[in-house]
Amino acid sequence: MSFLQLKGVEKYFGELRAIKGVNLSIEKGEFIVFVGPSGCGKSTLLRMIAGLTEIDAGSLQLDGRDITKLPSSKRDLAMVFQSYALYPHMSVFDNMSFALRLANVDKAVIQEKVTRAAQILNLTNYLQRTPKELSGGQRQRVAIGRAIVRAPKVFLFDEPLSNLDAALRGQTRVEIAQLHRELGATTIYVTHDQVEAMTLADRVVVLRDGQIEQVGSPLELYDRPANQFVAQFIGTPQMNVLPASQLPQLAGTPQLPVPAGGFVGLRPEDVQLQPAGQGQLQGTVALVEALGAETLIHVALGAGTANGAKLIARQSARTTLHPGSAVGLSIDPMAAHVFDDQGRLARPAQGGAALASAAV
Repeated sequence: MSFLQLKGVEKYFGELRAIKGVNLSIEKGEFIVFVGPSGCGKSTLLRMIAGLTEIDAGSLQLDGRDITKLPSSKRDLAMVFQSYALYPHMSVFDNMSFALRLANVDKAVIQEKVTRAAQILNLTNYLQRTPKELSGGQRQRVAIGRAIVRAPKVFLFDEPLSNLDAALRGQTRVEIAQLHRELGATTIYVTHDQVEAMTLADRVVVLRDGQIEQVGSPLELYDRPANQFVAQFIGTPQMNVLPASQLPQLAGTPQLPVPAGGFVGLRPEDVQLQPAGQGQLQGTVALVEALGAETLIHVALGAGTANGAKLIARQSARTTLHPGSAVGLSIDPMAAHVFDDQGRLARPAQGGAALASAAV
């Protein structure tokens, strides 16, 4: 039996069916990330697991025990919120030990647990400080430490990095990954940032409109998306997806059969720039994003394509191209994903840069 299991979980807010019969099995020690656009239900689902939002239908089992109707304090879970929720008048030590002191845990045990958590989180030198004397990243580590000392069966994170600046987000993301490896704890992490999902998760759960679109490892979702929504949500920049009618030079050929009304999806790294006049497609550079280690080139397609069609090409080399430059585009049909007229995957990519690199 799975360590944590959701069976047909539902949530209604009045007439709105916010969570639509979610089924999910999580193994002990897994790092699971819920990801999706705003309003997809990921935080609601996390709060239902935590016991902060009532489950209207279905069941929730943890380690063989039905916890569907248990209050949050009885579920053996610990949650880290988007806001740090620290007591401003208490020291770091007191904030981290507060729940243990409420439970009348022996003082020696409290000291040991807080000291250990502080060592893991590099907070040893800050235990006597108050939250106002800490940076945002340090405050978030205190909130994580408060969860660690409780030694719960499952850690729940609700967008814990969204209040941090870009540099701190990257640093704290690495610390959370290292923390998971060290503790080996079962973790469920909610984010709208698919970069966090790709870098942290053992498995990613992609949600849309209160239901699961796909579950899989980050690279499974990247290489084998179940539908157009997942294909464009996972990956930065997102996959190029165009109606087949806008790519007559490619779609419908023996190498790239597309269902009627279907779509063609191309990862930016699979769009290769060529000198003007070469390749299957011709276009004009609309924008160049020079990011240092890579370059993103936005190309407006020209003759033979529908008006307004654009593709983004990613390359590791720097470029002398500029807006207005004429270019050709070379596309390997085997690197293309094919979607039907409902956006469902009809044929995954059979090759391309991402899949080729997997063999290295």
